Amino acid sequence: MSEHQLPEAPEDRAGNALAGAAGPDDHAPVDTTKAAAATPRGFAPPAEPSLNVGVIGNCAYSALIDARARAVWCCLPRFDGDPVFNALLHPGEEAGAWAIEIEDFASSKQWYEPNTAVLRTQLFDSAGQGIEITDFAPRFYSRSRYFRPLMMVRRVRPIAGAPRIRVSLDPRFQWGASEPIEVTRGSNHIRYVGPDVTLRLNTDASISHILSRQAFVISREYNFMFGVDETLLEGIADTARKFEQETIAYWRTWSKRLAIPFEYQDAVIRAAITLKLSLYEDTGAIVAAMTTSIPEAPGSQRNWDYRYCWLRDAFFVVRALNSLSEVGTMEDYLRWLANVVIGSHGEHIQPLYGIGLERELPESFVEGLAGYRGMGPVRVGNQAQEHFQHDVYGNIVLGAAQAFHDHRLLSRAGVAEFPHLEAVGEQAVRVYGTPDAGMWELRTRARVHTSSALMSWAACDRLAKIARTLELPERAAYWHGHAARMKEEILAKSWSEERQAFAESFGGNELDASILLMVEVGLIDARDPRFISTVDAMEKSLCDGPYMRRYEAADDFGKPETAFNICTFWRIDALAKIGRKAEARQIFETMLAARNPLGLLSEDTHPVTGEMWGNFPQTYSMVGIINAAVRLSAPWDSCI
Repeated sequence: MSEHQLPEAPEDRAGNALAGAAGPDDHAPVDTTKAAAATPRGFAPPAEPSLNVGVIGNCAYSALIDARARAVWCCLPRFDGDPVFNALLHPGEEAGAWAIEIEDFASSKQWYEPNTAVLRTQLFDSAGQGIEITDFAPRFYSRSRYFRPLMMVRRVRPIAGAPRIRVSLDPRFQWGASEPIEVTRGSNHIRYVGPDVTLRLNTDASISHILSRQAFVISREYNFMFGVDETLLEGIADTARKFEQETIAYWRTWSKRLAIPFEYQDAVIRAAITLKLSLYEDTGAIVAAMTTSIPEAPGSQRNWDYRYCWLRDAFFVVRALNSLSEVGTMEDYLRWLANVVIGSHGEHIQPLYGIGLERELPESFVEGLAGYRGMGPVRVGNQAQEHFQHDVYGNIVLGAAQAFHDHRLLSRAGVAEFPHLEAVGEQAVRVYGTPDAGMWELRTRARVHTSSALMSWAACDRLAKIARTLELPERAAYWHGHAARMKEEILAKSWSEERQAFAESFGGNELDASILLMVEVGLIDARDPRFISTVDAMEKSLCDGPYMRRYEAADDFGKPETAFNICTFWRIDALAKIGRKAEARQIFETMLAARNPLGLLSEDTHPVTGEMWGNFPQTYSMVGIINAAVRLSAPWDSCI
């Protein structure tokens, strides 16, 4: 087989090729776009904004690349920074983007280099001529630390014929309000001077052609390295080639060390890499997603900024990666978490913080950006930092608990760290049974949410187990006493006789998918008739076929229209645990087919159209892929 005769990839129920599903050709390129039949010669307009994008990153920043190799989103100098490329939220000529286009575009194929975060895109013209673009953010171990520069590397090579390409690099500043103040050139670089930062492109392509957007024939490999204004120590081509080789080696080594399930291996590896990319290694924070303001449903105005660290989401990320024996992310996150805990001085802890531990994240609107597909508003900041969400204390203890038990860690937590965690537990006891905004961050309604009480119990339960490990019997008895009291009360007060199910609040009758976490954190056995009855009731009220919504009651914006992916994965886990594994597997296959062609998921799925909505890539959703695969896979010894 020649390099141009590529194997076919697996297809989903709509006939779209899948990357990352369990199948024999998982690493085959995916034919992701095709031009209209009568496309005139020249350069096609940009593709419409969609979540059919790949993510590249290096635990310092990330970028989203669409199916035609156009960089449509990239925030610098960190995940929550100014979007230098903003075309995902700002369609039109004024958008910030970086396109490498082929003249007379006909089709494209896109895939990840197996087991890496290196993305490859092939573009073909109507004559069959083609190019291949390799995109990545350098990451590898060098000089006793991980090298992760604020640099995007793009390598372009011809693979068939001698097509013409055009390079259009249009960075923007101050949320699209400002073009470069000045553009300067050198022999092999262009500098884009912004109000607050200067960016540089180093390239061995023609500077004149790039500045004038002149099309040119590509007859050899070209390299583009874009980022902060720093010179290279070595040649452009040599540096780009070395960075690619080292980055591929890093990710393959990292992936090789994962303890993955026998089935769904590629889906799990892709999810794990995506979760790793969500780590801001400088501080240890984990972002919930890399975007802001992708609406949860079309025209819903449920547009939020997820580029911050929620303690709840981060706990689930750590738990999922720990299940694959990847504890490095947990160690980094615990650095960040320790600063949150100690800095709280035993008082209120916010549900989220900035990735640099910022407490103030004032929410504002960006007037100059139209929003995803014109569906504004575009929000920066998140008002939820003002909320009281009482499940946060349980999430902190759950996130830190493994550090007291895992003998692999270089710096295990012990007696010195335990009092700080106990202070968090005391907060969990104080707020237990009091109204809050809940884990879904309801802005206009407070109740005694069952999920919040559940996490207070989890905090006390885990503190008791840690105390036993540390051989502190008095503290173990103290925390066990609180846990036992809470458990009895939660099971009694959240039970709705009318619904024959555990309800979303004490004394309530409405259903909420977060109740499924009762089994996840160990409050109740999955075979308990009350839990089985709860699952049955939720399937009647919250499910649209295989998909599951968060809750049935209307919220600040009315009733939710789309399914929340993590809730569907919680249902999968619950079904597997109560013995309905075949159903769980069927729903999981549906969720694998709901991913984009590169194996990534956003926050929500429309139950009718199957389209992805919500911020992207959503760590919650990628966590669900890992958890479901681990739960449902056949054991390794069943085949080897």
